[in-house]
Amino acid sequence: MAAAPPVLRRSLGRCRPLCGGAGLGGGWRPPARGASARRCSTGVTPDGINKVVVDRIIRVDHAGEYGANRIYAGQMAVLGRSAVGPVIQQMWNQEKDHLKKFNELMVAYRVRPTVLLPFWNVAGFVLGAGSALLGKKGAMACTVAVEESISDHYNSQIRTLMEEDPEKYRELLQIIKQFRDDEREHHDIGLEHNAESAPAYSVLKIAIQLGCKAAIFLSERI
Repeated sequence: MAAAPPVLRRSLGRCRPLCGGAGLGGGWRPPARGASARRCSTGVTPDGINKVVVDRIIRVDHAGEYGANRIYAGQMAVLGRSAVGPVIQQMWNQEKDHLKKFNELMVAYRVRPTVLLPFWNVAGFVLGAGSALLGKKGAMACTVAVEESISDHYNSQIRTLMEEDPEKYRELLQIIKQFRDDEREHHDIGLEHNAESAPAYSVLKIAIQLGCKAAIFLSERI
């Protein structure tokens, strides 16, 4: 078995809300009573923050981290007492930190969650438990496929925010980059634990990643 992964990094501090306080870039105060809601409803805040984009990013990332937590819960239900249990638990603990952060951002930015959370609750656990029933290699193959999809999606979000205005979205970019790096670490841990030796690895990886793409598409929109 490969060496245990390095100590995982902590999540970053809380961001400020877009409406009713300073935005991602700071520098604006809420307008007179009644004006804030009208301006936010246009999709752009008084300091130029694209709330439509930010809402979509936070909603889908919250859903992704929620799903990842359910996957690791399923894996731990099957492999929690095995030799690889502590490795899975360590990655799960970090996903819990990610989900906690996005729960905070959902409240701070008044973003509604995707209506598909109940489905991701069940689907994530089934995927985690199902892959773990294939053994350690199957669980790690699932980890590689999911974390690669998530890190690629985070990269896409980073490009979007950089094109919008990296200064205005500085704090959100910092969080996404940190979490992207964490997901890459999980991906590498999976490879170190022989994910590529899992039965039908290529087919399993493709199937899981197609599911991830569908989940991302739907969670951004509904």
